[in-house]
Amino acid sequence: MAAGKGRVILKSVKEVIVQFCPFESNVRGAREFLAAIGTEKARLTNSNCRIVADVKHDETEPVIAVTFNDGERLEMKAANLTSREMLLFFNERCFAKDPQAQEKASKKSH
Repeated sequence: MAAGKGRVILKSVKEVIVQFCPFESNVRGAREFLAAIGTEKARLTNSNCRIVADVKHDETEPVIAVTFNDGERLEMKAANLTSREMLLFFNERCFAKDPQAQEKASKKSH
């Protein structure tokens, strides 16, 4: 897998909404995902990317909703996923939408 292991690149992302109820026991992955994409380093990869923490108080299932620049939407139900699993999948989708990253990866492999 060529998508950077721990590095989050938001270049191809328009918006990320992380929805969770902080009083539920299954929100750790969603909160860690939010922390990872909200770092200054990640934010610098796309200052136009809108990141929203939608904190509910109604036993809502944790959900990550991503809208890419091309209009594609990705929704991850975070209750049974780790932040690592979500970040790996998220990074794969971002990498697939970034021709420059693919070009760099193919140059490294040759």
